[in-house]
Amino acid sequence: MDALMLARAQFGFTIAFHYLFPPFSIGLGLILVIMESLYYLTQKTLYLEMAKFWTRIFGLVFAIGVATGIVMEFQFGTNWSNYSRFVGDVFGSALAAEGVFAFFLESGFLALLLFGWDRLKRGTHLFSTVMVCFGAHFSAIWIVIANSWQQTPAGYHLVGEGSTLRAQITNFWQLVFNPSSMDRIFHVYMGAWQAGAFAVLSVSAYYLLRGKNQEFAKASLKIALGVACLASLMQLFSGHHSGQIVAQTQPAKLAAYEGHYPALAPADGYLVGWVDEKAGQTHGLAVPGLLSYLISGRFDAPVTGLSAFAPEKRPPVNFVFQTYHAMIAIGISLILISWAGAFLLWRGKLYGSRWFLWVLVFSVLLPQAANQLGWFSAEVGRQPYIVYNLMTTAEGLSKTVTSQEILASLVLFTLIYLLLFVLFIYLLNDKIQNGLHMKVEEGHRA
Repeated sequence: MDALMLARAQFGFTIAFHYLFPPFSIGLGLILVIMESLYYLTQKTLYLEMAKFWTRIFGLVFAIGVATGIVMEFQFGTNWSNYSRFVGDVFGSALAAEGVFAFFLESGFLALLLFGWDRLKRGTHLFSTVMVCFGAHFSAIWIVIANSWQQTPAGYHLVGEGSTLRAQITNFWQLVFNPSSMDRIFHVYMGAWQAGAFAVLSVSAYYLLRGKNQEFAKASLKIALGVACLASLMQLFSGHHSGQIVAQTQPAKLAAYEGHYPALAPADGYLVGWVDEKAGQTHGLAVPGLLSYLISGRFDAPVTGLSAFAPEKRPPVNFVFQTYHAMIAIGISLILISWAGAFLLWRGKLYGSRWFLWVLVFSVLLPQAANQLGWFSAEVGRQPYIVYNLMTTAEGLSKTVTSQEILASLVLFTLIYLLLFVLFIYLLNDKIQNGLHMKVEEGHRA
């Protein structure tokens, strides 16, 4: 394997592993705010213990997320120096804002959240929880803005030429509000809320099945189920609108999503299928004109297809097709699971439905899988560009790094991340099995 593919594999692996944790912490942060707000309003010990328990989980997720995120920054300099030089003037402001205004905010108030239970007044501690939640959401904004600029560049001009060519900001707010950023931020938020909500649902269902912490589990489940129902449904509308933006800004990616090849013709929407890239055909179960209808409201509306682009300007079509459709299938499943749970709760049958509680236990994997698959389809779908229509991925690679060096670091990172994952699962399981102590410390101040 050459240096380019190894560098792509290394960055893809490290960021995919890291991306298990930020959505989890964002969604869990929201649920912590809800739980502690209920304690503040009702002064019920149950809500206090819920908030304390999930705060310990949040601290673990945050720590592993920070540890796994540091590696990615070094890769920009080692493996992608040409890319870093090209986008440095653009990304510098966005990533600096993320570090100074968001990460420091979140990490600073996290200390008060973790260690201030018996030292702060209830209102002050709740404010700390809100700031941690806000910091996590605010951090995601700047990361998504930076990534969205790669998808839909705006507010820049090119300076220099040849090896000194680089993008330079001309309008900061056009950079921030580039054509895809706001839709993608909302889409990321909904995925994160689902990740947090289904984690809480999973643990709560596990407690109910094991006959442990029943009151705690029922209250946690109700809160998480409300968030899951809201986020899963809003994600459907968010995904639809994001698809319309992709149709306008990245037509080759949209065509790959549905394996649509005719240069300009009505496009079907596939439920399942397989793309034969050599023959330029897609086989499967399709709804005629569905993609055209979703994009423009007409079944006969023409959609730009892959044949309108040179073969070297197309993404890996079948990979994008499969990851995109798997993401949608999981998204629909999350809607069905969450709203079925709400229906069973309304009918008073949820806590006794052991089969459905087992579904909730394992459903924790689904939002994480959907988030990963969505990221794969979005990032691979913009290939061969690392910055859409401005720089190809091959052009962004460092010229001096060798395949042997990248392979060695990839093996090393894999071993380290495997150890971190084993440690995370061990500590998470320990907290779930032994971390709940239904005993109130009366020293918590009013």
